[in-house]
Amino acid sequence: MIPFVHETLAMQLELADARRVPVQARLSYDSDDPFAVTAAFSHEGRILALWRLDRQMLAEGTRRPVGEGDVRLRPQRVGARSVLRIELSGSAQDGTGREHAVVLAPAHAVVSFVERTYGVVAPGREDVSVDEFLADLMTRG
Repeated sequence: MIPFVHETLAMQLELADARRVPVQARLSYDSDDPFAVTAAFSHEGRILALWRLDRQMLAEGTRRPVGEGDVRLRPQRVGARSVLRIELSGSAQDGTGREHAVVLAPAHAVVSFVERTYGVVAPGREDVSVDEFLADLMTRG
């Protein structure tokens, strides 16, 4: 069994003036961290942001609004297309305040990716060794 799933999706970054810029998102799932999906957002080969998202929240966000705080997801229609609206908030890298981004992902592609992760670790079968997690945390300091 392959313990990971990777997929690159074409998405759109929604700008403050409602214009949209194409971005790529590399979604990665690894059975070693069965609750998380890592999303690396890039534009023209430059990584814009790296986020760890909850897998269940990602799946649910295609059907109903979920999340609070720094990550919020909800289904949305853009013309005839169904998209997943991903709202991300966080501290600016230069420490000058907060930043906010909205990314629109094709809902069918997100659903397909999440379903592929279920082939690696089925929902409800996630298992994390607390002892290993704590040991890893302690070595990182």
